[in-house]
Amino acid sequence: MTMTVWQAVATIAVVALGTMLTRFLPFLVFPDSKRPPRLVEYLGRVLPYAMTGLLVVYSLKDVQFASGSHGIPEAIAIAAIILLHWWKRNMLLSIGGGTVLYMILVQFVFL
Repeated sequence: MTMTVWQAVATIAVVALGTMLTRFLPFLVFPDSKRPPRLVEYLGRVLPYAMTGLLVVYSLKDVQFASGSHGIPEAIAIAAIILLHWWKRNMLLSIGGGTVLYMILVQFVFL
């Protein structure tokens, strides 16, 4: 089923409006002159770590330690991520380097 031109325009407009609303609303609700509530400050401190933990658990949920490569490529990639981040303190480098290393390991080393 295809959309008509007007349906596509309406869909794009609604998506753009929703995106703009989510981007601008925090600045309207919490202006620079007003301190945000303590709950919002707390969530701003803890949610990045919670999200990172959630991503680690999600990425390791299907690792089979009893078969296949026994989780060795994952362990090597995690160690590389930790070492890269400890060395350079750059999240993009850490995640990118670990991902590239993991892909090399599973594509060429642990077949």
